[in-house]
Amino acid sequence: MPPSSSNPRNRGETHIRDRGDACPGALRLHRADDGGLARLRLPTGILTSRQVAVLADVADRLGDGHLGVTSRGNLDLRGLGEGCGLELAGLLREAGLLPSERHERIRNMVVSPLTGLDGLGLADVRLWARDLDALLCAGEWTTELSGRFLFAVDDGRGDVAALGADVTLLAEPDGRALVRIGGQDQGLAWRVAAADAPRAALAAAEAFLAAAREAGTGAWRVAELPAGRALEEAVTGHLERAGIAAGRTAPAALPVGAPPEPGVVAGRAVSVVAPLGRVTSDQFRALLPAVEVRVTPWRGFVVTGLADAAAAAARLAELAAAGFLARHGSPWLGVSACTGRPGCGKALADVRADARPLDHGGLPVHWSGCARRCGHPQGDWVDVLATEDGTYAVTVRRDNDVQNAQR
Repeated sequence: MPPSSSNPRNRGETHIRDRGDACPGALRLHRADDGGLARLRLPTGILTSRQVAVLADVADRLGDGHLGVTSRGNLDLRGLGEGCGLELAGLLREAGLLPSERHERIRNMVVSPLTGLDGLGLADVRLWARDLDALLCAGEWTTELSGRFLFAVDDGRGDVAALGADVTLLAEPDGRALVRIGGQDQGLAWRVAAADAPRAALAAAEAFLAAAREAGTGAWRVAELPAGRALEEAVTGHLERAGIAAGRTAPAALPVGAPPEPGVVAGRAVSVVAPLGRVTSDQFRALLPAVEVRVTPWRGFVVTGLADAAAAAARLAELAAAGFLARHGSPWLGVSACTGRPGCGKALADVRADARPLDHGGLPVHWSGCARRCGHPQGDWVDVLATEDGTYAVTVRRDNDVQNAQR
């Protein structure tokens, strides 16, 4: 499976997509060496207690007893047996996790996981995320989006705005929102009323499809569109047709905020991280009880609704004992890895068994079993790549340039 990094290339570099998008979903399973893989999109990032319990049971009953957390805040089920698709779909549907079978792969969204919890955002953007998801599921044309096209809904702190989404909504002061299409360097931006933010994001996505059709390159992501004014003109036109008052603004750099640190949040919630982005079903159940569990794009969880700071501290200790990363400054927080052997037939090593922290100036470290580097981080990162001679090549990747950093 391809990397989950969001901007595969700079705009202006012509890239032809001559095949369909094979990204897995909850209904379209990817066949791996360890069985079927299902990917469950969580557009708001929020799970109810019942949904957590159902997914843990599904992992035990149909899969390998584990759940993976992706860099988009989605959940993977692995080791699924042949012929379990209908049963899996039924269980997900009953739990409210499959509102539209036709749209399930295009519900790609990351949302500021602490929005409405700690008072640091400019708005509680959970409603934006819910409304945008409903609009996506209600549209006929939205099924034309690829399973890679990504929305980010940021409450103004700049955490998910930094993840390089195709369309970003950013809360601003005085009841406004910035809708941006494209990445940090070459993105296009419009300012709209906060109430119009979800519809503006939808209009931007529709404009992308129009620009992609005009380009004729089969683009899946905004970064794959050729340079020119076609996208800007398309977005302007779609916003006007949607009746959205929008002011074009200079594409200033988006704010860059930090992900949630492990620990107690605002006295009534806790934040933890799954080591290497994978948990057992029992670890997943250990997140309960909770008012809700928020899944983060940094392979973590935020458990909300705890009674007070003492209850939050006690829950944090319990989750640490269950194997979660629950301490600020743990060197494992910056370590991620692909599936590796034995689950992936392309992998050259069991990278999860080999993975460990490396000291490279605080950069995140990603261990990969092959050159696809599935799941690698955004921005600058240390690339630890398995080689055919049984060793690892270590390089530092900075803004798509590789600097040698051999051990």
